[in-house]
Amino acid sequence: MGNYSQTIQLGVTKDRVFKALTDEIPFWWTTMFEGSSNKKDDRFTIRFGDLIYKVMQVKELNENTKVVWHVEDSLIALPGLKNQKEWIGTTIVWDITEKENGIVLQLEHIGLSPEIECYAICTDGWRQFVKSLEAYIETGKGQPFSN
Repeated sequence: MGNYSQTIQLGVTKDRVFKALTDEIPFWWTTMFEGSSNKKDDRFTIRFGDLIYKVMQVKELNENTKVVWHVEDSLIALPGLKNQKEWIGTTIVWDITEKENGIVLQLEHIGLSPEIECYAICTDGWRQFVKSLEAYIETGKGQPFSN
């Protein structure tokens, strides 16, 4: 089975999308953000309350075209979820492509596939936060998680 992926179309510039993915994560993903995410090898931690966190390393930044994060540590401490560390070792790739009618942003989460236990929960989360990212990029107002 394949990795989770999602594609959205945006009526903005490539640099606007790139900035949201590198400098403005707390405005669309979670306000519980620590670290830095705008240079290669930077590390950042995102939290969703006390039970969920992810530690990422920026593996690749190609200005206005690609952002890649590697998940170094993660905990999804939800009741009923046996394997709470499934994100560790996965990679999140954002591809930014310019088309005639705007920007196409594609997310691929390598390692998040239907075989893993958190797939349903995690893909629901991605849909929610990509929608927040889209709203943030296009209107300046996202719906990040806040404690």
